[in-house]
Amino acid sequence: MNDTTRGVRVRRGGPADAPAVLDMLDAAVIWMNDRGNTEQWGTTPFSQKPGGIERVNRYLTEQTPYIAEVDGTPAAAMVLHSGPDPQAPIAPAEEPERFVRLLVSDRRFAGRQLGSALLAHAVNETRRAGVRLLRVDCWAGGGGALVAFYERHGFTPTHTFLAGSWPGQVLAQRVD
Repeated sequence: MNDTTRGVRVRRGGPADAPAVLDMLDAAVIWMNDRGNTEQWGTTPFSQKPGGIERVNRYLTEQTPYIAEVDGTPAAAMVLHSGPDPQAPIAPAEEPERFVRLLVSDRRFAGRQLGSALLAHAVNETRRAGVRLLRVDCWAGGGGALVAFYERHGFTPTHTFLAGSWPGQVLAQRVD
């Protein structure tokens, strides 16, 4: 089960991908912080956050992870599940759904459209499962750039939420 688009190979992920995914998450925190964004994922590298390693391990064993590779190197990761994280203040949909729980890329591969490839894969997997609703939640701060990213990929904002002081946006896409 792999798709190849624009030189990017998307494959099913698993526990062996944990070090690469943790590296991507840690580098993303540093990259965001270097640009003044300390609110989205905080300032502590993911691998040093209490429960961070365990969370990645759950993503890779209990949910449905996908890895985008460039020349055999893990370059981005996405996790799909049947609904939102139960700890998030988001109600499950009233119909079967797929939910993007994580989307992260290795900054060394910026500009390769890895997020686009993984979201296209999410649409295909959702369709293949006979499910018509794909949702995602994201940070709504920072001028809404992340919300706009998902809108460019066919998602429509449905509702906002607060997780403490963290502003979030839920977006949905119908898959036919």
